Amino acid sequence: MELYTDEYFMKEALKEAQRAFEKDEVPVGAVIVWKNRIIGRAHNLTETLIDPTAHAEMQAFTAATNTIGGKYLDECVLYVTLEPCVMCAGAAFWTQLGKIVYGASDEKRGFTLVRGNLLHPKTVIQGGIMKEECSRLMKSFFVDKR
Repeated sequence: MELYTDEYFMKEALKEAQRAFEKDEVPVGAVIVWKNRIIGRAHNLTETLIDPTAHAEMQAFTAATNTIGGKYLDECVLYVTLEPCVMCAGAAFWTQLGKIVYGASDEKRGFTLVRGNLLHPKTVIQGGIMKEECSRLMKSFFVDKR
């Protein structure tokens, strides 16, 4: 059995972020993993769907819950290239997500800026995985916008 690492799955999330970048969407990508298997993958679609809630994490939650046929992701890990916002952290709470692994911190809108824990008490958080690679794509996107 092949050993999958946090970096392996973050690279998959980065592939999704690149897809968003190519669609002129804010380049955030996410994958949800259960037992070393990706059960949901997505990227930001807020512009495409004209929907401010169509963040990568929200799309990935929908894909994953459809795959497993249930609303709880307590045995799953979310890999996302950017620290989730408050909305996505709230959705993670309702899925009872097992773990969140993110790349770059979001110093303006990240959920860790809010006092109190927005996540389910059992959710484990790990930040900074492939931080430079995740940040680079985001910075590149916004340089082109300014």
